[in-house]
Amino acid sequence: MDLGLKGKKAIVCASSRGLGRGCAEALAREGVDLFINGRNAETSEKTAEALRAHGVSVELVLGSMSDPATQEALLAACPEPDILVNNNGGPPLKDFRDLDRDAMLEGVTQNMVTPIEMIQRVIDGMAERGFGRIVNITSLSVYQPILGLDLSSGARAGLTAFLAGIARSVAGKNVTINNILPGKIDTDRIRQTMVYAAEKRGVELDDERQRQIDQIPARRLGTPEEFGATCAFLCSVHAGYITGQNVKLDGGVYQGAF
Repeated sequence: MDLGLKGKKAIVCASSRGLGRGCAEALAREGVDLFINGRNAETSEKTAEALRAHGVSVELVLGSMSDPATQEALLAACPEPDILVNNNGGPPLKDFRDLDRDAMLEGVTQNMVTPIEMIQRVIDGMAERGFGRIVNITSLSVYQPILGLDLSSGARAGLTAFLAGIARSVAGKNVTINNILPGKIDTDRIRQTMVYAAEKRGVELDDERQRQIDQIPARRLGTPEEFGATCAFLCSVHAGYITGQNVKLDGGVYQGAF
């Protein structure tokens, strides 16, 4: 299927590895020119080179997405994006009793305030041009909490609620806002949660990994590639009637009919 994205421009935040890179790869395959972001120069440069192999333009901006200077640099490089994929690192695994005020404010800034700031800067231009696709990478923990990621879950749930009405307000301008909620995708982040769980349960990491996989109806971890393909479809010309939705990509983990 031709997604109708060739020649479009996309800002993909925190895209040097993991889910962000999966999204960038899928968009590059569709001919989208990319403006990517990462914090580690070496890793980010390697990702940029790999993405250019798809024959698209790739511009890299280094820095934390929660730093206003990084946001400004991305928007200076791409002032009129057609696509915005919001992604950012989350708070480390920690018992909620150990969170102080500064840590909580940082977590909310990372996973709620930062994506909202990016959307504020691009949404009106998208509406004026008659096309815009905004995809936020949140987490299945918005629906199904994960112990130790309480701060991340709360901030991402806040983002989801914040944007629900906004998504409807621009739908008539062919601008959509949707969220993808990853379950257990094979990334560094999920490996960290497995280490945390193994330590909490006092078991070997391999045993904990298998235990978690056994709880997934699909009987495997998801991949960044299939996550990226879902993102690319939500960005496509075919997805203009999908907005304000939470797409769970979890192999069937969430036990609900609705």
